[in-house]
Amino acid sequence: MAEKDIYRTGRKWYDWYHPSDTKEERKLIAKLDVLIVSYAFVTYWAKYLDQSNINNAYASGMSEDLNFHGNELVHFQIMYNLGAVLGQIPFALLFPKIRMNILVPALDILWGVFTLLQYRSQGYSEIMAYRFLVGLFESAFFPAVHYVLGDWYRGDEISRRGGIFYVGLTLGTLTASLIQGACSAHLDGVRGLAGWRWMFIINAVITLPLGIIGVWVWPGTPSNSKSVFLSEQELTLARQRLERAGHTSDHKPFSLTLLKKVFFGYKLWILVIWDIFFWNACLNASTAPYLLWLKSLKKYPKSRLNDLSATAPGLGIFYVLFICFGADLVFGRAGAITIAHSWNLIGVCILLVWDVSQAAKFFAYNTSYSAVAMSSVLYGWANDILKHNVNERALTLVVMNAIAQSTTVWTPLIFWKTVEAPRYTKGFSFTAAMAVCLIGMTWIVNFLHQRQE
Repeated sequence: MAEKDIYRTGRKWYDWYHPSDTKEERKLIAKLDVLIVSYAFVTYWAKYLDQSNINNAYASGMSEDLNFHGNELVHFQIMYNLGAVLGQIPFALLFPKIRMNILVPALDILWGVFTLLQYRSQGYSEIMAYRFLVGLFESAFFPAVHYVLGDWYRGDEISRRGGIFYVGLTLGTLTASLIQGACSAHLDGVRGLAGWRWMFIINAVITLPLGIIGVWVWPGTPSNSKSVFLSEQELTLARQRLERAGHTSDHKPFSLTLLKKVFFGYKLWILVIWDIFFWNACLNASTAPYLLWLKSLKKYPKSRLNDLSATAPGLGIFYVLFICFGADLVFGRAGAITIAHSWNLIGVCILLVWDVSQAAKFFAYNTSYSAVAMSSVLYGWANDILKHNVNERALTLVVMNAIAQSTTVWTPLIFWKTVEAPRYTKGFSFTAAMAVCLIGMTWIVNFLHQRQE
């Protein structure tokens, strides 16, 4: 029987383990959840603090202090994306060569340093350089986590773990808003620093210790793990349970043969097209239209402005858990993605109409994080599609993410210009089109995967 038949049946929605998992396997899974998922979640939370803080800083005094009145915010967002795109493949080449408990924490420390340096920014060029370097060193984190998840968990287990990990995104964005609100209310002017500058300092104080902790906690992969928390017997069991489910675990350095197989095969390009639709269907969550709309109302102080903007990512925590758990246990992966972006489409269409009540706009903006809620379903599914060749999986996951994210280096310049805030007619139209394409492509991927299995 295929893995889908064996592991995706025979359990209730509330079952964390599959009935076929032995006592030893359940003990191992629980330990992996603590070591891998918990650390990935907390570090992703810090990553999104450091990624999204530029939006809160811009709306909380940076634009006025540094005389920004044009498209500077979208330029900062794009420069981050450029660094994130350019760093992914070079760092991915190190995945089989450097233990993950060294590589990932080292990158964490480096992006934390450049997050800190933003507090001293005096102009446009300096912030552009810092945003590029933060993006560069954050670039490998997301594919590295999914690479590690795919090395420890079966296809039926990844979506829920990925969902918990992905809550770090929405919680990080929410926390950035709350931290900026507190900085604006209580630290503005302390030691001669504006409140938005204090936020970068606080974010770095949170980020840097996580890099040090990760060297000790993060277990890497079963084939290259030096964890003090896992015995040799547990590593062997981890490899065996995945091999029974059809996964391979023979890690080899990237080669010309592998490159030809990946780039001339159909899987990469199907996944790239699918991922491009995903990245661009989420721009309504990442380009800060909600925050800029609240600022345009001109009736909220900085602290209140940031507190209100936290409602969208706060609801995003529910969306992520609902969609990711639902994908594993209720709706299936294609159904979960369809539900997530149908809800996103409702909000986008309301904002596209625009001439609606303020309450309707609040509702619409607060649907936006349903767009990103299915990310771990998509990448977990890609892991499952590529499970038969671990080297192909590692390269494809990084390349698909890098190519797809690279489109967001230029699409915001066309569709999400800061000077067009808060209406964004082109932006909402583009996002709606991408969401429809994403839903359609999801069912094509579903058909191709079923045929493969």
